[in-house]
Amino acid sequence: MQPDPSSGPATATHPEPVRPREGGRGLPVNWSLAATTATKLMPPGPQTSPEAARELVERLRADSARAEGHVREVTGMGAGLPLLPADVLDRSAWARAAVEGMDALTSGAEMPASPRALRAVTAAGSGVQLGALIAYMGARVLGQYDPFGGPGGAGRLIVVAPNVHAATGALGVDGDQFGLWVCLHEATHRLQFTAVPWLRDHFAGLVTTLLSLQEPDPARLTRLPEAIRALRGEDGRRGDVLALVELLQGPEQRAVLDRLLALSTLLEGHADHVMDAVGPDVVPDVAVIRRRFTERRRGAGFVDRLLRALLGVEAKMRQYAIGAAFCREVEREAGMAGLNRAWESPETLPTRAELTDAPAWLRRVG
Repeated sequence: MQPDPSSGPATATHPEPVRPREGGRGLPVNWSLAATTATKLMPPGPQTSPEAARELVERLRADSARAEGHVREVTGMGAGLPLLPADVLDRSAWARAAVEGMDALTSGAEMPASPRALRAVTAAGSGVQLGALIAYMGARVLGQYDPFGGPGGAGRLIVVAPNVHAATGALGVDGDQFGLWVCLHEATHRLQFTAVPWLRDHFAGLVTTLLSLQEPDPARLTRLPEAIRALRGEDGRRGDVLALVELLQGPEQRAVLDRLLALSTLLEGHADHVMDAVGPDVVPDVAVIRRRFTERRRGAGFVDRLLRALLGVEAKMRQYAIGAAFCREVEREAGMAGLNRAWESPETLPTRAELTDAPAWLRRVG
């Protein structure tokens, strides 16, 4: 997912409403309430004419298929797979799709048993909180590839037209080029999950395992003072929510979280690296777009930056930078074929430590 640092003005077409499942053995979340809350709290998109909205939707659909062709040329991945257009949605439709995808991803988690009444109350509270979070992100998300969304959970590429429109104006960049640039990132994600046959199940397995290990352990509360110091950055650590999460987890949880973070960092960094590696022949202003996008992200207001830190968005931004730097260094030393070795099996994925030490990963995979 590529978050936009601004919110702002556009309307777009959207498909039939998502109807999330209720209950099940997964997370205690009222998914329908989450979707309803998100759509009610979602700020309106930018205003534009119906003709301009239709033109933007059609262009983004065409750009998404064209973008994947460029990604295949750069990476050498995905030969023979169909080139499919994205679903171009408005903010509310994206929110419903996001809820559906989260439900599908987490449905396999074995959560601790609880009384039915308590689970219903917990599910309602979680649904409202999740809906509020999705509403906040809904004004910022430019696009997304959901490996578990779409018909039959086969995967779904989404571009959020109002947010692309708003970001284009906020950044002062060419709209045609910016839309294609966004599509390059999301098309890379789709190619990762469709050209690497084991990746989807591996990712889902890590998420399911991590959630299934989330059992209360009062002994871990003794680490709370240390975790607060880490959150403040007083001990030289990153000073973000991730430090708090890691300190309050047991060894088994941290091991799974490490693998999940390493994978997501590679996924995001690889997509950022590829979208820029396509180069000025395809997106002439790619350097200007990247610079302005990064500058605006850093220049967000205090409240927005605080919310982003609390929601873990800042940690995700670091994933882009770390993962992209790893991909650049590996390609420089071993070419794109060397970088593609990461996708051979779960064992060839870089660890978190290797993501900041590309030579170590190169030595390990030969």
